[in-house]
Amino acid sequence: MLQQIEKDMMEALKNKDRAKAGALRLLMSKCKNKAIALGHELSDTEVIKVLQSAAKQHKESIRMYKEGNRDDLVEAEMNELQFVESYLPSMMSEEEVRSLVENIIAEVGASQMSDFSKVMPQVMKKGAGKVDGNLAQSIVKELLS
Repeated sequence: MLQQIEKDMMEALKNKDRAKAGALRLLMSKCKNKAIALGHELSDTEVIKVLQSAAKQHKESIRMYKEGNRDDLVEAEMNELQFVESYLPSMMSEEEVRSLVENIIAEVGASQMSDFSKVMPQVMKKGAGKVDGNLAQSIVKELLS
């Protein structure tokens, strides 16, 4: 996956697509920093985690820029977010997440909010990078309350 990002970055540089090249260069940098921190080459799963973190940062920046009425910066962040998300596996729909949560609640025998900590880790583990944590959390809270 990391090689694909690097290949796409080189292609963007050749095509003089500065926005895409810059966004991909930033992703490469984050991945290399994570590899150095871990002391080994990143697996595809670890690269996906770095990409998810980058996407989360872009979403937070978009929210903050919207609050500050900085539409120029919102647009730039949204463009970078699109580049990041193009490498992420497709996320589960709300219905799929709801079904997963319901199955896990039944598996662990959860029936009240105090069982939240039994359910959420299982949801995130079984969702393996395809579940939006905020969506899952709200569904778990809804079903356990």
